[in-house]
This record gives sequence, C-alpha cells and structure tokens, in this order.
Amino acid sequence: MYINEVVETMNNRMSLRKYAQEDIMDAHLDILLECAIKAPTAGNQMLYSILTIKNDETKEKLSKTCNNQAFIKKAPLVLIFLADYQKWFDYFQQKNVLEYADKKGVSFKGPDQSHLLLAIEDAMIAAQNVVIAGESLNIGSCYIGNILENYEKHKEILNLPDWVLPIGMLTLGYYPPDLKKSFSKRFDKSFVVFEEQYKRLSKDELEKMFSEKEMTFNSNNPYKADNMAQVFYARKFVSESSQEMVRSVKEAMKNWL
Repeated sequence: MYINEVVETMNNRMSLRKYAQEDIMDAHLDILLECAIKAPTAGNQMLYSILTIKNDETKEKLSKTCNNQAFIKKAPLVLIFLADYQKWFDYFQQKNVLEYADKKGVSFKGPDQSHLLLAIEDAMIAAQNVVIAGESLNIGSCYIGNILENYEKHKEILNLPDWVLPIGMLTLGYYPPDLKKSFSKRFDKSFVVFEEQYKRLSKDELEKMFSEKEMTFNSNNPYKADNMAQVFYARKFVSESSQEMVRSVKEAMKNWL
C-alpha cells in the first residue's frame, strides 16, 4: 500500500510529555498557527480563538489546575483552544442586530448549546491541524483534556468572557534527540467503523475488543477493582479529577443554557 509523507507523519505521531528544552522557533509557531487558521470551519465563521502560553508562571498555574500534571510547566509552548461565540455576538450588538430582530418580530437570543457544540467542532479541528503540522516539524504534542476542569479559575487566569469556553489544550515542544517512540495500541477498526448504521457490539465482540486491555489488569490495584473495566471506571468516572470536570462543565454550561 502506498503511503505518502502526510500519512506517514500521522502514523508516527505519539503523545509527547517530555520535550527538548529549547523554545519553538517563531517561524515554526507561525506555521502552526497558519495551519490552524486554514482548518475547516462551520460557515467560515472560525468560531474559536487560540491562546499562546509561554509565560512560566501561567504554565505553572495550568500544571496545577489541570490535575497536577508537572510536565505541563516544562513544555516550551502551550496552546489553548477556545470555543468562542463572544466575538460574533459582540459584533451583532455593535451592528444593531438586536434592533433588527425586534423589527422583524423575532426575539434576540444569545448563543445556546447548539452554538457551543459547533464552536467546539471548529476549535478541535483547528487543534488537530496544529498537531499534524507540528509533527511534520519535529514538534511533539499532548492533548490536555483537564482544561475542562476548574472553570472559574481558568476563566480568571485566561481572562475569559462568558461566551468563551476553553475546550482543548496542547503542550508542545521539539522531540528530544534521544527519544525512542512508543505507541499506544488502538482498538481494531472493526469495533469502530460501521457501514451505514451504528452497530451495537455483542458480549463476545466486547470481550474481544477489550481483550488486550484486560491483559494489563493488575489485581493489586488501588481501586480494589476485580477487572479492567472497574479500574477504568474508577479512574475516569468517579475519581476526584473526573468529578471536578463534571462540576466544572456544569458551571460553564450555565452561560449557554
């Protein structure tokens, strides 16, 4: 099978949490941001903003608010992708859209959950463009989903208005020269890709899908779990960090209801 450079770059990407301690060149940062801006976007609205974080004090704060992950503060660059409807609705108000709506006999409404979901799509497509472009420049990256936690703190740290939500975060830096890449195995595509309609997996298919993960189960685990499913549930659904994410997202969503 023929594989071109783009496909090879995507297949060689891994989540990088240890970086060469050198700043990302300005020329490379410009390329990353240009690639983000060229990403597909709903109706060419570009419903996102991107924060570039280089300040050590800010990275230190983010390393604590994002589930105490120390490697965040050591990354030469952090990019935060914001689902952003604030600019559009500020523009609407500036151009008297409220009065226009009143003349047309329709109510003027702020952005709601559907708008937020669309903005999230825009922001994360832009983020993935950065990831792939970075990989082609020997710049590794790691997604930080914990930016969804501690909404109030992040709102203050990043000076966010109500209709802007931090939805994705990337730590970035050049690959260390001595790094040996390792890749996490993904589920087989037969469990992920379905033709025409969704397929509910059978018990046997679920066992097969998770068989390799089950092989990593350690009965001497801190969660007193009997199998890998219970471990994963304890880690990702009822842990302190997970519960904070639930609380934080509910608080953030009040602006979009």
